[in-house]
Amino acid sequence: MRSKVTVVGSGNVGATTAQRLVDQQLADVVLVDILEGIPQGKALDLLEAGPVEGYDFQLTGTNDYGDTKDSDVVVITAGLPRKPGMSRDDLLLKNAGIVKQVTENIVRHSPECIIIVVSNPLDAMCQVAKSVSGFPRERLLGMAGILDSARFRTFIAQELNVSVENTHAFVLGGHGDTMVPLPRYSTVAGIPITELMPPDRVEALVQRTRDGGAEIVGLLKQGSAFYAPSASAVEMVEAILRDKKKILPCCVYLEGEYGVNDLYVGVPVKLGSRGAEEVIEITLSDPEKAQLQHSVDAVAELVKVLKENKILS
Repeated sequence: MRSKVTVVGSGNVGATTAQRLVDQQLADVVLVDILEGIPQGKALDLLEAGPVEGYDFQLTGTNDYGDTKDSDVVVITAGLPRKPGMSRDDLLLKNAGIVKQVTENIVRHSPECIIIVVSNPLDAMCQVAKSVSGFPRERLLGMAGILDSARFRTFIAQELNVSVENTHAFVLGGHGDTMVPLPRYSTVAGIPITELMPPDRVEALVQRTRDGGAEIVGLLKQGSAFYAPSASAVEMVEAILRDKKKILPCCVYLEGEYGVNDLYVGVPVKLGSRGAEEVIEITLSDPEKAQLQHSVDAVAELVKVLKENKILS
């Protein structure tokens, strides 16, 4: 029996996620949105690409959450996009309302699914979805660290003129300006980048990684990144559906790990058929701990705002 993945939101991120899912022959896909005709049209267009691309999976576009029934994985991309000059945090209250409503509908029809949140501000939206769903942390994750690490890896490869396949990078913390790229855990063919470039270049790449989303928003003028975010979300879906036990940086609900309780924060996670099967704790230096705590504090501030506005209890 083939897996079923629902993608909520038929904008650039959602539609590209649906395309990648069938291109990689991972699952039948349901694309759901409140906009009439948009998910139906995009799903049909993708379906008609099947004979050319060689995939034979079903794509359904709908405005009815009933069509999402019994999904194995749900990817939530719904929400307002960032605009130039707008931080992820500016989106907080508006997108919290959207994610709350989406999660209620998903849980009603797929109570056993695994949810991957992509909507921004990511860490806070995970907190909203967990509060609404009541899901255990294993089955509700956020996509952030994979994207941030991919950006870091890209910049490292460009800087050193090497293949991205040789690069590995770790980014912890919240998906925002306070994220924590870790240069000494970031390598090229196993060699830490701190041994391959001077400190000022390392710091420049770290800062560009933090600004990665804003850089693209500034270039596009309208909308935000979608190719890399969709690829990152699909890497998580693949790890879950194929039970790969793959260690990836994801946003997960911490229960004491890294000294953090009851908050969604980006850390290394083993992903398999049960979702977040294990949180991997790595040893951090005192400066790295301080940076991570700063990022955690920023996430906590967003959660505080949500509580003050009665979105979270």
